[in-house]
Amino acid sequence: FFNGLRVTDEPTMEIAEMVLNKVNKSLVSMIEELGVKACGISGKDGGMLKVDKKLSGGEDIGYVGEVKEVDTTLLHTLLKDDFLPVICPIGYDAACAIARAVNAEKLAFLTDIEGVYRDYNDKSSLISELSTDEARELLAGGTIGGGMLPKLNNCIDAIEHGVSRVHILDGRIPHCLLLEIFTNKGIGTAILSNEAERFYDTNI
Repeated sequence: FFNGLRVTDEPTMEIAEMVLNKVNKSLVSMIEELGVKACGISGKDGGMLKVDKKLSGGEDIGYVGEVKEVDTTLLHTLLKDDFLPVICPIGYDAACAIARAVNAEKLAFLTDIEGVYRDYNDKSSLISELSTDEARELLAGGTIGGGMLPKLNNCIDAIEHGVSRVHILDGRIPHCLLLEIFTNKGIGTAILSNEAERFYDTNI
């Protein structure tokens, strides 16, 4: 990792694409079993994602890009014909860009931690809700590091480009999406705009 971003070489990228495509097809099968028409696609299909090479602090970190444009034509075509698109982009910043482009109401990241902590070493300091201003304060305070740093920056960017709420959840917990969205406190961290109604007072 360099500045919280994974350094990715060509063999690693090939493996990641193979694994993610396999997961994508498994998700499509599960959705189809529930009676919903689904279609698995990648960020390359239909020229959906236009990406420039991304540097980290001026350093080349390999096969890492920054989304510059999202063409939603394929997505809207599938949705118009009642297909649920299951998209397999390589990076979570791509997920943010797609959410912005389709004016998504919510965006959720399933990770291997509970959410955003005020102090990562104190697991009781999990923050249930964060405004974008509060998220910036945390980033400026230097307590956020590692893989959470780019995630939180992408969450702020998504909110400021029209996504209503972004959730960071522990994907290891069964039914984590339902628990987060349909309970007041939730189980992870919700990032929202400064003006949005808050369901739970974080007292941050």
